[in-house]
Parts: sequence; C-alpha cells; structure tokens
Amino acid sequence: AGTKGFGGGFAGGSGSEFGEPEMKAFVRHTRGCADGLRRALEQLDEDGCAVRIALTHFSPVPDTLVGEPLEIYPFLGSYLLAEAIDGAGADLAVHGHAHMGTEYGVTSGGVRVRNVAQPVIRRAFAVYRLPLEGAHAA
Repeated sequence: AGTKGFGGGFAGGSGSEFGEPEMKAFVRHTRGCADGLRRALEQLDEDGCAVRIALTHFSPVPDTLVGEPLEIYPFLGSYLLAEAIDGAGADLAVHGHAHMGTEYGVTSGGVRVRNVAQPVIRRAFAVYRLPLEGAHAA
C-alpha cells in the first residue's frame, strides 16, 4: 500500500491545522495522504494479505532522516504517516526522498522503516527478507 505522503514534521516540531490558510492546507494535505495510506493498509488486511508493506516517498519517522539538516525535517516527512502505519499495521515501511539520511528506523509501534534512497543504500536496490511467520495475516 502506498502514498507519496508529504511533510509536516515530527513530535516536538510539527505543523498543525492552525493559523494561515496555506499552513492549514499544507497539514491537511499530509493528513489526507496518511488517511489514504491507513485505508489502503486496512484493505490489504481485509483482503487477507499475509505481508503488508507501506511504501511512501516521504519519511514516516525522523530516524531515517539522520544526516539531513534538522531544519528541513518538517519538509522530509510526517509523524502522521507513522501513525497510519502503526494504526493499520504493516510489516515494513519503505521510503525514499531523504538522500542524506540513514537506512534504518522504526515507528513508535515497532514497524521497521527503511530509507531506500539510492544515495543512502549505495546501490540500485535492496532486498529485505520478511518472515511470513508472525507477519500480519487476516
């Protein structure tokens, strides 16, 4: 299940639907992307998918942004994506966008997150093995 996602920031430094109309629209767009991701992951569960992967362009966690300037974290991802992933459940979350970030992260709910931007993984692709045993199943 996937979405582009959007910015907005993370705990302690995030935007909110308050103030200027442009800021409200910015955060509203992020929330809409996250809500769509949650619905898509829930649909996969209803369809009986044994393994669910959340694919986004923007990061759901700040862990995989380490190496990027702190000042631009709010433009590289949003905690709302992680809330959607944790709320609906996933076995892995994969994103790009953060070219100076790091590969490994985890949501507060324990879902593994991987930044697969080519400058980060230093190859054309990465292979992640997910055990079917213990994976989400309908």
